[in-house]
Amino acid sequence: MSEALSSSYPVRVAGLWMAWLLVMLFHVELGLMPLFHGLSVVIKSEVPATRVSRVFLAMLMYFLIPVFAMLVAVHAIADPAGWSASPPWRAGQFWLSVIYSLTNGIHLMADIRIPDSRGDQVLLMVVLTLIGLLINQQTWAWWQH
Repeated sequence: MSEALSSSYPVRVAGLWMAWLLVMLFHVELGLMPLFHGLSVVIKSEVPATRVSRVFLAMLMYFLIPVFAMLVAVHAIADPAGWSASPPWRAGQFWLSVIYSLTNGIHLMADIRIPDSRGDQVLLMVVLTLIGLLINQQTWAWWQH
């Protein structure tokens, strides 16, 4: 395989992770938009107040891990022969993308099942899930390269 083709995998992976992160940010921002119109965004929560900080930490980690994956892919673009382009790291990118696709799919199904779910949020979850599947495909191809 040509050098140009092999270096395009991490470019596509980094770009897809970036797209995923942007859609994820918009998903959260759009969820908060009612605040700007004087409407409540409060949902009924079963999480005790003492555990909320742990939920926020988990959400932060859920967001930062793809940032790290994107940075590793960008490093592989800059150094195609370096550690970030090695088979174990490429495998890690693939398995991480599978985990994120599963969590996105679960979130999408939960959003669909909520009787009063917002269509815009469901649409964004569909887009996140589709981008995740593209990341799966590209990381698989990169790993197998």
